[in-house]
Amino acid sequence: MQSSQTVDPSESFGPPNGSGAAALLSAGIGACALAILAIGADRVAGFGRMMTFYKPTGPLSGVTTLAIVVWLLVWSVLELRWRQRNVRMNRVTIAAVVLLMIGLLLMFPPLADAL
Repeated sequence: MQSSQTVDPSESFGPPNGSGAAALLSAGIGACALAILAIGADRVAGFGRMMTFYKPTGPLSGVTTLAIVVWLLVWSVLELRWRQRNVRMNRVTIAAVVLLMIGLLLMFPPLADAL
């Protein structure tokens, strides 16, 4: 006689994948943030001056520093929320790839200059 127990699908696929999903999604968000901050520093003079942390590199120093901070903060928050969970990796992967592509396209000079 077979048991009528139901198996939770999140427990049947091994260890939680939330940490990996958090890293993947935060990378996409960080890449998109870098592009948006770079365009903002290029277009808005006051923001560009505010992003100049080291004069020889200009606003790039602040843009990259702030993008890294955004990436690490998002990664930390998602890691804390997802570390013990199984998340749908297909959705996370699609979102991360879309954000990465947006970031790459926005950093492409002909497209960035047209905005």
